Amino acid sequence: MATKIYSTKNIYLFDGTEIEISPLKIKYLRQFMDTFSLIKNVENDDESIMILVECARIAMKQYYPKISKSANEIEENIDMPTINEILEFAGGIKINEDAQETVAEQAKQNESKNSWEDIDLAKLESEVFTLGVWKNYDDLESSLSMPELMAILASKRELDYEEKKFFAAIQGVDLDKNEERGQKEWEDLKARVFSGGKAKDSNDVLSLQGQNAQRYGFGIGMGLDYEDLT
Repeated sequence: MATKIYSTKNIYLFDGTEIEISPLKIKYLRQFMDTFSLIKNVENDDESIMILVECARIAMKQYYPKISKSANEIEENIDMPTINEILEFAGGIKINEDAQETVAEQAKQNESKNSWEDIDLAKLESEVFTLGVWKNYDDLESSLSMPELMAILASKRELDYEEKKFFAAIQGVDLDKNEERGQKEWEDLKARVFSGGKAKDSNDVLSLQGQNAQRYGFGIGMGLDYEDLT
């Protein structure tokens, strides 16, 4: 089966109209996530539902503009289970009606998990924009969803690396070996830090202390004793 960049799903309005939903284009995702971020200030389920309905309205600007003018149009055409599906596909927000937590509590948990504000979107878009496909950044954000942006970015970086590797090989340099060597040096450095300077490299048992030991589930200070003869 061919690889998918993202999944889609069909939903139905009360009148039977079928609509395909998918991750929002960045232009609408910005509005969607900015609205959803207001959830942290709500005090009850009614306020939470109002925000979720507004998020669904924003999503409809892409999916079905005909009912995207007001929250009333959303409520007249879509039930809450369908709104929850829209939230998940549009922005990765999961609301479970059968969960013990209230809608407000679940929404706040989703808000804390979604790191939209931590993404350096300008940097990612600038890197992709150099491909010269879009007229401006608004055009780019109107054309791409986040999964599409990340897929293009991954492909671009891979091609850039292959090009660098080709020109390096002409000069007798193996970038893959250099990358492996750099990773080994990083692991050795961490081993010396975790062992207080006692470990020679990442293969030394003295590196299995503290957080490093905990990561592997064993080590010095976690049931493995040793005698320091230095």
